[in-house]
Amino acid sequence: MLASCVADQRLPCAVVEAGSSAGVVASLAFGTSRDAIFDLASLTKVLATGLVTLRLIDEGRLNLDRRAADVLATWRGDDRATITVRDLLTHSSGLPAWLPLYDLHQGAEAMIAASAAAALIGPPRRAAVYSDLGFIVLGRLLEIAGDDTLPALTARTLGPLSADPPIFGVRDGDRARVVPTGVDGWRERDLHGEVHDRNAAAMGGVAGHAGLFGHAGALGEIAQVLLRACRGQATPLGPAGLVRAFTRRSAVPGSSRALAWDTARPQSSSGPSLTRRAFGHTGFTGTSMWIDPELDVYVVLLTNRVAASTSSDEMTRIRRRVHGAIGAAWGGSHDGG
Repeated sequence: MLASCVADQRLPCAVVEAGSSAGVVASLAFGTSRDAIFDLASLTKVLATGLVTLRLIDEGRLNLDRRAADVLATWRGDDRATITVRDLLTHSSGLPAWLPLYDLHQGAEAMIAASAAAALIGPPRRAAVYSDLGFIVLGRLLEIAGDDTLPALTARTLGPLSADPPIFGVRDGDRARVVPTGVDGWRERDLHGEVHDRNAAAMGGVAGHAGLFGHAGALGEIAQVLLRACRGQATPLGPAGLVRAFTRRSAVPGSSRALAWDTARPQSSSGPSLTRRAFGHTGFTGTSMWIDPELDVYVVLLTNRVAASTSSDEMTRIRRRVHGAIGAAWGGSHDGG
């Protein structure tokens, strides 16, 4: 199916890896190499911001009920005084999903201040609205709590999990492996190793919601660690119970969101074969990872649908077919043990 998508130019290329807590079972590439580097887009929310939050909580430097107003000087207003780290992680802060802040602001400080001051679209904790702005704010909050930059905190968190973990930006020596994301009209050039997200670009390529680049093998290694933690094994991430807590659906009404992660629903990109215990995330550029502790399986799918102008709805259908096929085959050949 993925070969067909590449052949008919719905996708310029694709890499898929599936495995378990014990390691890789299959890794396939279409139109590129298996070690190709992709703009991971919103997978940054879970792999950087989410896991760094988990690490800082384990170290006692942060807690989920810490109010943003107690950390950020730019966080002002009675309507947002009670918003916490938990609310930002579960997309229930009331901040809007997205604003074209890059049109008016340049630089991390200006962008974070604008995100923190954005008018709420609803009261906190009433509903989940997937929010890039909330994670922009959360990225700075982590830097203050962790007393370091977000790239440094991410490297410290992901370094023990993968031999070649995702990073913000691209090393010069790795540029030949990077899959371009196409021409951006705002920047008037082909993006090759530059973050696709314009708000993240206005922040210099480092943000809590986007900016990571990485390859499927590295994401697979991280997924294996997460599976082992969910199965109660000791990992460098911290206590297994804390890891599992991040993957449980929140109490926000009508929401599928956990702490940074999303959870499986019948209509989501996880498809029909993964169980209700599955958690994962997608990225706007065409990336995704889903992890199912009950089946002991993970699926990493990296594509670049924005370069082919494939719609997000079509990408969801492709993801569902991939996860459905792998999950169905897996269920018949593995016992999850």
